[in-house]
Amino acid sequence: MNINNIKWLGHASFLIQNNDKNYYIDPFELKNNPVPADIIFVTHAHYDHWSPDDIQEILTPKTKIVCVRGCVGIDIGNRMIITKPFEEFDVDGVKVKTIPAYNTDPAKQQFHSRSNDWVGYVLEIGGMKIYHAGDTDFIPEMKGLNVDIALLPMGGTYTMNPNDMICAANSINAKVIVPMHYKRLLGNKSNEAEQKLKSSVNGEVKILEEAQF
Repeated sequence: MNINNIKWLGHASFLIQNNDKNYYIDPFELKNNPVPADIIFVTHAHYDHWSPDDIQEILTPKTKIVCVRGCVGIDIGNRMIITKPFEEFDVDGVKVKTIPAYNTDPAKQQFHSRSNDWVGYVLEIGGMKIYHAGDTDFIPEMKGLNVDIALLPMGGTYTMNPNDMICAANSINAKVIVPMHYKRLLGNKSNEAEQKLKSSVNGEVKILEEAQF
């Protein structure tokens, strides 16, 4: 299990593959016959993270969904697991730890209020710890997570901006940092943000190209 097992699907959407298992995080605008899901993790209920139409494309009779309250429109009974911050549990061999995800900037709190109980996930898969931060600012709960790979937003409109993301990455102490949730928001400033990231964080920065199935 390494960074090559992780595919960026655009925006904040990822596919992690390990031992013939497919784990999605925030699947959205999936393209080209995506592979069926074993587990789907959803950080919060905004349309570009909780997308029932996309989930239906990858849903099987055995797929499990881990999500937060407010995710409606799909009924799979007890295969849907509702979570909130500060929980730890196991789903079919994947160790899951939930981290809060919220805005601290007063100008952005309308988007991701702490009271929503939305989350990021630390997933332990194939001996590696992968942190998907969800939509969040730089928050104290990130400090010292010591993960192998951190998937961090840096778009700045609804989440951390690049400067805040650099602070978060160094606080988390991840070995590999992958930026997400920024290209649509930063547009032609994306490359500048990527270069700044590479020169400023302690870990290795990986800029993933959007995967095509």
